[in-house]
Amino acid sequence: MDRPTLYAAITNHGFGHATRTAAVLAEIQRLVPDVLLIVVTSAPRWLIESYLTGDFIYRSRVFDVGVVQSDGLTMNLPATLTQLQEIRTYQDRLVTTEVDYIKQVGAQLVLADIPPLASVIAEAAGIPCWMVSNFGWDLIYEQWGEDFADTVTWVQDCFGKCDRLFRLPFHEPMSAFANITDIGLTGASPRYTILELRRVLGITADPEKTVLLSFGRLGLAKIPYRNLQLFPDWQFITFDRLAPDTYPNLIKVTDTKYRPVDIMPLCSRIISKPGYGTFAEACLLDIPVISIPRNDFAEAQYLLSGLQDYNHHYLLADNEFTESQWEFLFQPLNLPRLSQSLSKEGNHTLATAVINYLYQD
Repeated sequence: MDRPTLYAAITNHGFGHATRTAAVLAEIQRLVPDVLLIVVTSAPRWLIESYLTGDFIYRSRVFDVGVVQSDGLTMNLPATLTQLQEIRTYQDRLVTTEVDYIKQVGAQLVLADIPPLASVIAEAAGIPCWMVSNFGWDLIYEQWGEDFADTVTWVQDCFGKCDRLFRLPFHEPMSAFANITDIGLTGASPRYTILELRRVLGITADPEKTVLLSFGRLGLAKIPYRNLQLFPDWQFITFDRLAPDTYPNLIKVTDTKYRPVDIMPLCSRIISKPGYGTFAEACLLDIPVISIPRNDFAEAQYLLSGLQDYNHHYLLADNEFTESQWEFLFQPLNLPRLSQSLSKEGNHTLATAVINYLYQD
């Protein structure tokens, strides 16, 4: 038979969707290295390579917008709407190009997280579309009023063409999908030992006083790094390349071979904005999260509720992160509200389903 081929389409929004999809693709490669992975995304190739150790085809394409943001929290709604309208203007041309490509390479399945057009492309190519997410873009756009009403309808129409949704934890209802399978947490596993990382990064602080600051690819414009000088015997770690170099207790990780999940086991807690990738990997590793609020992004309420249900946590009040002296670091963490734990087998469940489909008789 021809080499089994998967076309994986990833939304054009930050790095979180790309990394959680890459973690699943890595599991597919681990189980069946012969599967040809075509990773279709606007995320940089180096990011995918930091998750996939085997060969893959990288195809740079933009299928959607997500949200236009200047940093991890600041959204530009007019620019988002304009770019969405532009994509819909050239939708037919984009679909035709991708259908031709899918037929050329012989892809058997589209796996999407979670650009709406992926299902339209798959339908036109005559192959199934499976999607995976904890939320849909219709949820986000509905919160923004009448200007986005037509976009919401378009998104829901696209999602209605999806053959199967693998719904992740911390999810909204996702009622636009007709066929839903709930799965466990997805995310990557650390590649390095704690001792190795402490040596490489030069960390000497007590693990209980080691903190990861994790705010996604765009970071935050108003991180009060000045507060670090109030904690001279603590160690803070960030992936923010724009962070100042003036604080001896701040380590900037700039080597792309290291990922946030690799650093997490070094830390007693993670300070973060609401994000599935960070929350899921923290739960996979049983590492507490201190989260800032986010009231203008509808997914956040589901993420924060899930965090409170299943992980040790502390939820900051509005402006507590930016305007306090971080007294919250001395506050006791809250216990999970629920006694049962989430399944940690999401990668394997989804990878196995994909492999079984690709290798069916």
